[in-house]
Amino acid sequence: ILIALEGGSAADGALGIAVCCRGFSTFAAKPLINLHDLFVTKSARGHDLGRALLDAVAQKARAIGACKVTLEIQSKNLRARGIYAAAGFEQAVYGEAAGEVLFLTKPV
Repeated sequence: ILIALEGGSAADGALGIAVCCRGFSTFAAKPLINLHDLFVTKSARGHDLGRALLDAVAQKARAIGACKVTLEIQSKNLRARGIYAAAGFEQAVYGEAAGEVLFLTKPV
């Protein structure tokens, strides 16, 4: 968990958070980081705090030798998609012949 603190102190309050989970890529045989949640308070939006959190996640991924950072996003969340695209995220493709990666879920 990465937390952006106002004034750099927990006493001042949090402005944003990135909640991540470590995983493992069987394709690359290396660790990965999955960005599970990214949140920036309304008062802090528009000041590149989300980008700073994404950069910090990428820095942590490099530090552990991860091959990538992954995330899920709803297709209609255009604002967030723009933020992620500006940070270098794109639709996953493991091989041209296989096509784009799809995310599937099954309720239990």
